[in-house]
Amino acid sequence: MTQNINRRTAKSPSGDLGAVLEICANSIESAIVAEKGGADRIELCTNLGEGGTTPSYGQIKWCVENLQLEVWPLIRPRGGDFLYTDAEFECLLEDISFCKKIGCHGVVTGILDENGNIDETRCRQIIAMASPMPVAFHRAFDMSQNLEESLETIIALGFVRILTSGGKANAEIGAREIAQLVVQAKDRIEIMPGAGINSDNLLDIAKTTGAKCFHTTAKDKFASKMVFQNAIGKMGNKDADEFNYEQTDLNKVTVLKGILNKL
Repeated sequence: MTQNINRRTAKSPSGDLGAVLEICANSIESAIVAEKGGADRIELCTNLGEGGTTPSYGQIKWCVENLQLEVWPLIRPRGGDFLYTDAEFECLLEDISFCKKIGCHGVVTGILDENGNIDETRCRQIIAMASPMPVAFHRAFDMSQNLEESLETIIALGFVRILTSGGKANAEIGAREIAQLVVQAKDRIEIMPGAGINSDNLLDIAKTTGAKCFHTTAKDKFASKMVFQNAIGKMGNKDADEFNYEQTDLNKVTVLKGILNKL
């Protein structure tokens, strides 16, 4: 248990290692590639098609026990909006409790009320359940009705980081809005640009926003290694290509980290 406590209370690399690269890893293999490519942290999730949902206990545990970079699982019980039923919220808290128990460095989550405000009551419960493990607020922030007010609420609640596209479709389009959030935050919380970041726009986004950490999937499509491929049977929808899959790409991670190292 001592080892777990040390892992989850370890200082984030953003404090002393310059610009930080966080990879949104949608599988164990993506997590392994993220580490090999030099990423500082992963947001471990599944189901990227819906913006990410909570990975399995087995995936979380394997990454914590076998990887050296920071492991922050996404705690999101389903796709869609961020207004959850009592049952969904109970599940969310149980997932956070598990992550704390096995020694995750932190978790990433977020909840809104029906009016698009930060759900302060439930977020306080999240912070209490996670403590002393830190909690980051994901892009539910971008779906709130007032980013400036939401930022102050999230800071007051005790979250340590916000993932945001500035309320826009992606971080490149929302770079100026992200820059305003960085100024407003005044080092009280980490503002992390994310959504659509790649090697072509990372440098410009970094310069425009003044942010110090950045979030991306760095993904690509990979062909199945199956020799026998049943082209008739379908596990997903009729248009799905089940012999291709999305995964973090080693070269993309390496290139992104190289760009950040030069900032």
